[in-house]
Amino acid sequence: MPLRPARCYKRFSGPAYTRREFVKGVPAVRVTFFDMGNPKGEFDVVMSLVLTEAGQIRHNSLEAARVAANRLLEQAAGKDNYHLKIRVYPHQVLRENPIVMGAGADRVSDGMRRAFGKPIGTAARVSVGQKLITVSCKKEFAKAAKEALHRANLKIPFKTKIIVEKGQEYLQ
Repeated sequence: MPLRPARCYKRFSGPAYTRREFVKGVPAVRVTFFDMGNPKGEFDVVMSLVLTEAGQIRHNSLEAARVAANRLLEQAAGKDNYHLKIRVYPHQVLRENPIVMGAGADRVSDGMRRAFGKPIGTAARVSVGQKLITVSCKKEFAKAAKEALHRANLKIPFKTKIIVEKGQEYLQ
């Protein structure tokens, strides 16, 4: 079955569903690295992607944002001149009731009977004002870092804003 769009999972109601020891067959988190670049470097500019809406962000969306931002920073600045950090972790287990379509589906599918659902992925629950991605870089790569956060923003299903925590003068 194809991947459903983000709008199917971005809102949530009810308590968290995170106890993996009770859940059989939770898929692995797609985000491969949470720290990229040079985590021990001294940097002049620090900026973050901050959420202006609350909801859930799927792990594939986080990975797509990470890849988009990291690729631009790696090409523009090189591995030693930046540090990119993903600040959320997808703990929330998402589940879906698989419904069969086509010939003979009435004998296979139970419809809404016992419709608890099977785990299909994970998501991070986020709140308003929470930092999603933080980039630190040297002053000459400040514009590239801002563009990288903008590209990451395009992969996130919520409205966000970029705030500069340190080095505002290097972006003029």
